[in-house]
Amino acid sequence: MAAPLTGRITANPHTLLHEEVLAPQFEFELEHLLPWYLAIEKVLALEYLRMGLIDAGQAELIGKALHGITAATVSADPERNMSDIAFALERHVDQRLPAPVPAWHVDRSRNDLQACAQVMFARHQLALTADALLALGRSAHRLAGETTELLMPGYTHAQAAQVITPGYYFAAVGEEVLLAARRLLTAHDEIDLCPLGAGAMAGQELPWDRDRAARLLGFAGPRPHALVAVASRDWALRITGELALFGVVLSRFTTDLISWGSSEYGFIDLPDAYAGISSAMPQKKNFPLLERIRGKTAHLAAFHVDTLTGQRNTPYSNSVEVSKEAGANVLTAFRTARSAFTLATAVLDNLEFRADRMRGACEREYLGGFTLANLLTLDEGVPWRTAQVVAGGYVLAAAEQGASPQDVRPDLLRQVAKDHGFEIAEPRRLLATAFDTDASIRRKVSAGSTRPDEVRTMLADQSDRYDGIQAAWDARRRRIREAGAESDRLLGLTSG
Repeated sequence: MAAPLTGRITANPHTLLHEEVLAPQFEFELEHLLPWYLAIEKVLALEYLRMGLIDAGQAELIGKALHGITAATVSADPERNMSDIAFALERHVDQRLPAPVPAWHVDRSRNDLQACAQVMFARHQLALTADALLALGRSAHRLAGETTELLMPGYTHAQAAQVITPGYYFAAVGEEVLLAARRLLTAHDEIDLCPLGAGAMAGQELPWDRDRAARLLGFAGPRPHALVAVASRDWALRITGELALFGVVLSRFTTDLISWGSSEYGFIDLPDAYAGISSAMPQKKNFPLLERIRGKTAHLAAFHVDTLTGQRNTPYSNSVEVSKEAGANVLTAFRTARSAFTLATAVLDNLEFRADRMRGACEREYLGGFTLANLLTLDEGVPWRTAQVVAGGYVLAAAEQGASPQDVRPDLLRQVAKDHGFEIAEPRRLLATAFDTDASIRRKVSAGSTRPDEVRTMLADQSDRYDGIQAAWDARRRRIREAGAESDRLLGLTSG
């Protein structure tokens, strides 16, 4: 029989508790948190060495025992380790020491150990998710650069409104990705505080160097307040919230693509390998991939709500409800987000535009009405609100006569203006200018507009910002790698 782990509980975990709760939790942590638990245990050994509670030889033996642990070397055992990964690691190391090391794990708690491993797990998952997000943004950026001159209608209130370009639209996608990537980086930096050394909730009784421990684990610093360190799971709330927020944005972009790919619009197409069929209607080419992306974004919102409700109305201290159950779907949220981002990237990398359909939609709609009103005011002196009425009146009358926007009717514009008390000197020029589809995107001269040169300026700025955010993520990864390497070196596990 294994030596007891506590004097308060005299029985091992019940089979039901082991099978339904403890073993699944153990397997999850073994698969996803083991590297972080081992890194923490190595730093604890270095702290015991620094405080003179163990010697260098003992620290090296502990480090070597930890270094040899893999997912195959420990397992949930109700009798030997109470199906708890922290106890399993402790037992594994104890069994490989030639002699007992009494001070090892003195003044320790699982509370800050688990909290620390979870934050390290979150940092790792967040970096992977940022990679997928930035890849999506780069694809949008490339696509925007290739289509700055391609005309298409822009819509407001589901009605054709003004001429834009796919380049302009996907520059907006890229901008939203940049904002989300910056928020994820900010979230990383805000949660990048080490809980280790907080103990169970009130701090510890030995002079742990929390700043050093944080540095050796690649953190920016320690979490200042011990209770916050073990009670808070703000990282789960913050990250799932950010994923849900960008999920809403991605859903809206995907909704546009779904519309543009419909038979009514026919603006875009995807290769057959990314399309679907109807089992009953052979004439159809469906795009279920877009529906999948939009569906996954709904899960992101649900996972955030799940995390919120899991923590709501719980005491502000360490508890299994908060540390385990409330975060049960956080990994799924990460994976769902990465799946949605990866699928969306594939869509943008393979998207094909039907220029003829998009131009035709621009030319059959009176999308120059706004320009006509501007010209009536600026060139003919018609007050702006009256110019709006005249322009709208012309569009209505021309449409009733069956005229296309390019089939200008100067006499009709002159009459509509006269009906409102104004004589127009050059109605033909005004109409030809207003409804010149090709010139429409170059008439926009303000910063951030659909003008091709302006879009290219925005894309150049975005490229620099993408590079900056990528460099920031790389720097944080490098800090974590170097911290782990230093811990191994100090324990004598590596040379250099």
